[in-house]
Formats: sequence, structure tokens, C-alpha cells
Amino acid sequence: MLFSNAALAFGLVSLTFSHPLEKRQNALPPVNSATDVSVLQLALYLENLELNLYTGGFVNFTDAEYTAAGFPPGFRDNVGVIADHEKTHAQTISTILTNAGETPVPPCSYKFNYTDPVSFVNLANMITSNGIGAYLGGGALLTDDPELLTAASSILTVEARHDAYLRTGLGASPFPTAFDTAVTSVFAYNIAQMFIVSCPQQLPIIILPKLTFVSPPPPPNLQPPVPAGTPLQFTFDPSTFFVQVDPNAPLYIGLVNLVTNVTFVETTSCGTGCVTAPVPEGAAGVAFAVLTTFSGGLNENQLTEYGALAGPAEVVIS
Repeated sequence: MLFSNAALAFGLVSLTFSHPLEKRQNALPPVNSATDVSVLQLALYLENLELNLYTGGFVNFTDAEYTAAGFPPGFRDNVGVIADHEKTHAQTISTILTNAGETPVPPCSYKFNYTDPVSFVNLANMITSNGIGAYLGGGALLTDDPELLTAASSILTVEARHDAYLRTGLGASPFPTAFDTAVTSVFAYNIAQMFIVSCPQQLPIIILPKLTFVSPPPPPNLQPPVPAGTPLQFTFDPSTFFVQVDPNAPLYIGLVNLVTNVTFVETTSCGTGCVTAPVPEGAAGVAFAVLTTFSGGLNENQLTEYGALAGPAEVVIS
């Protein structure tokens, strides 16, 4: 079953959310630059997506269904609390933008491919990991605005707690790595496109050719980690590349994982528009895979700016 935001109208009304903004508007940080605006608009775009996702996880399943799927008592209620947090995040960012004379990006129409509580929580782990990565990557752009950086960091830490709770509910480690993975605005925005049906307003961020992660699926309980050397399969459409690529040229997967580290691994063809690449040593947690002709030598920003043929695709390793 695919759940769309059209099915959530009742849930958005029936959930009880707090509204702290009326008393706190004067304490909100200022916006000092166009870069601040772009970071905030992307954060709002992702918060709107997460709000719709978690509202669906609350509305579409009962307490009994969560319990039958192996989740602890009260798990559904806490999914509702997470939705409450996402609504507060979205309201706060919208108010900051409005106070700066900017029009906040409106919510989109979404579709999420989950069918039961377990597939919902696995998907929520992936989407929240993308949001965490976006806040980490965006923070580097807010160094000239310490008040705004502090506000964004306070959201980031809460998002990380959400993800740890979700992972614990699956029986996975709440902290699979010593470092989280930062992603650029382009990569975070492109991951979000997987769940967008339509938007009244898109952001002025490039949409890259699609790279689809096919297999293997995440391990049960997200553990043990997918072993190093395990083939990861990806598909893509070569006709959508922005540049011409020699069909015989070697292709690589640049795997962004743990802070901003990029590991390049050569691919093996499994047919037209299909490659496999081995999990590199040391990869863990959630990684972001990008198809490229570069065998190395690029950091994440360079991979974003001119190295990506397609992607990213999100890969859960542990």
C-alpha cells in the first residue's frame, strides 16, 4: 500500500500540536544573507516532508499493529510526538523566513512506499538520516550567523534523537557510527525527490539524473552490518546524463559516508543502466551513493558540483 498526504487530512487535524511561537517570535534569530535563506528554505522543504511522513506513521497504524510488529508499548504515541516536533520545526523556520520578508516554501504532495509499521520505520530512518545530513551540511554555510547556526543545531540534535528512537524500536543500534554523514544541499534535495508527487513551488536546486539502489535490502534489525565486499546493485538511465559518456568507459560509485568522506569503488556492469559495486571497508550506518566517471580525488562538494552522473541513492549499511 502506498500512503499519500491526501489520506492524512484527518490525522493532521486530530493530532494535538503545541503552538509555542506566539510567545517566542521575538527570540527567533535573524536572517543575514541569501545563503541563510537558501539553507532555511531547504530545511523547511525537508521538515514539511518529515511532518507528512510521521503524521502518516501515527494515523495509518494502530497501537495494536505496532505491538504486533514487535515495537514496545507507547511507540505509536511517540511517533505522534515526533510529528509534533516536525510541525514545530516547520512553524519556527517559516516564521524566521517570514520575519525576514521571505515567502516560506509550501508543502508538497507526497507518496511514501510503506505497507506496515516495520517498513514505515525503516523508511523513516532513511528520510530522517537525510535530514540529519542536510542540517550537518547546511551548518557549514551558516558560520557567519552564529545565532542561526545555534538554532539549526538545536533542531539537528532533536532529529538525531528521533532517529535513535526509531532504530531502537527496530532492535538496531541507536548509534551505529561514531560520526554521522553530512550531505550537500543538492544531494539532500535529490533524495527528497523520491517521495514528491508534485510541488506548488520547487527550490532553485538542480535535480540530477536518478540513481536507484536495488539491492541488498537493509539487514533485519539493521544488524549485523552489510559486510564489506557485498555487491550493491544500482540502476540508472544513461540517456538522462548531462554529459556524454563513452559506453566502454569505467564507472565508479562515490560513496559518501561518515562526515564527508568519499570512497570511490569501481563498478561492474550488470547490463545497460545497471552496475554493481562492493561495499568498501569501514562503511557503516547510512551512506549516499553517486555514480561518476571519477576514480577518486574529489571531495563531496566537488562530486556535487561537477562529478555526479546520477544520484545520490541512499544505502543503509547498518
